[in-house]
Amino acid sequence: MKRAGEVVGTAQGLAIVRCDDEGYPTIGTQLVDQSLSTVGRVVDVFGPTDRPFLALKSTNSPAGLLGERLYSE
Repeated sequence: MKRAGEVVGTAQGLAIVRCDDEGYPTIGTQLVDQSLSTVGRVVDVFGPTDRPFLALKSTNSPAGLLGERLYSE
């Protein structure tokens, strides 16, 4: 399991995740929370290449994920 980043906001029904480093998940990757529960799938990668943002289509309300640290499987 690799750390993906932290949910820093929401936009248009998506959770916005700030990546920790250059080794970010690709589009289509499922992300999980600390309890290994699937929280959603990456639908877009945007921003600077050294530390991009991920747009995450979450299985629940994206607002409930604010501040959560997420991981890729």
